[in-house]
Amino acid sequence: MSETIPEMLEGAINLPPFRERWPWRGPHLQTVRNTLSRPRFRLAAGERLRFPMADGSGDVLLGLLNRPGRPVAGRPLAVLIHGLTGCETGSYMQATAVALLAAGWPVLRLNLRGAGPSRDLCRLRYHAGRTRDIREVLAQLPPALTADGVVMAGYSLGGNALLKLLGEGDLPVPVRAAASISAPIDLRRSSLAFLEPRNRLYHRWLLARMKEESLAPGPGLEPRWIDAIRRSRSVWDFDDLFVAPWNGWSGAEEYYRVNSAAGFLETIRVPTLVIHALDDPWIPGDCYRAVAWERNPSLHPLLPAGGGHVGFHAPGGVWHDRCLTAFFGRHAG
Repeated sequence: MSETIPEMLEGAINLPPFRERWPWRGPHLQTVRNTLSRPRFRLAAGERLRFPMADGSGDVLLGLLNRPGRPVAGRPLAVLIHGLTGCETGSYMQATAVALLAAGWPVLRLNLRGAGPSRDLCRLRYHAGRTRDIREVLAQLPPALTADGVVMAGYSLGGNALLKLLGEGDLPVPVRAAASISAPIDLRRSSLAFLEPRNRLYHRWLLARMKEESLAPGPGLEPRWIDAIRRSRSVWDFDDLFVAPWNGWSGAEEYYRVNSAAGFLETIRVPTLVIHALDDPWIPGDCYRAVAWERNPSLHPLLPAGGGHVGFHAPGGVWHDRCLTAFFGRHAG
């Protein structure tokens, strides 16, 4: 199965198929390329936006807004949502921001609850299904920024949250188009995939970052939660001992079942580009093969055989950025 690009979509946005860029060959080098090469991006300082949450926690989310040097009339605000242990400074967030800004889109890079610069302002933390926070952010955006609606992109865990949000509906501003990249739409299977021998190094690295993020200085956790984090020996343990019970679920199984985006795909009514590499070492391709895409014409899957996890490093740049920029232009430009 080399490519499953719907002919209509491919023709409409004139996409070339994904091809790996040398020397980033294979799923693992595609996945770790940004970690190894540490790319730098030219982005202006931007404008800091604050989004107080209305749940009584006192938490405040932060976003960073960049405006294009040459704005294009009618192009809505693009809202980008990072993945697990990410934030506004993530390489993939900056790369997409650069691509969209060059095409005339204003861009907001949102930090989820407790992530990055939002860490010191939040007692609670984001998780794969905390869509209420994103909905509140959309509702608080200045009217001048949402006059033409918004487009949205989510990466990995942020992609799962975005797809769940779209499936739930009740959006406070018009979302004209959306894109998910490497989303773990079946959270249970993705968590189990980390336990496979080939993912041992990834697993160790990600779990360490999850612990570091959760235990970082800021509003403190109760000792029982600190103990649960430290006792976790796997991503599954982390979700089972900490994330799920801290957010009111019985354990990882319930947390995964309630929040997996796969259960919300059929009710999405926003034109949505769904990008995933079938060789992604973190998220099984079978999760995507199992979806009956033809049942929802709002969904447009791009499932190349290669690309790794939030990789897609191709000659000339990042392939998924070219895809979503073209898709947004077709549906909201």
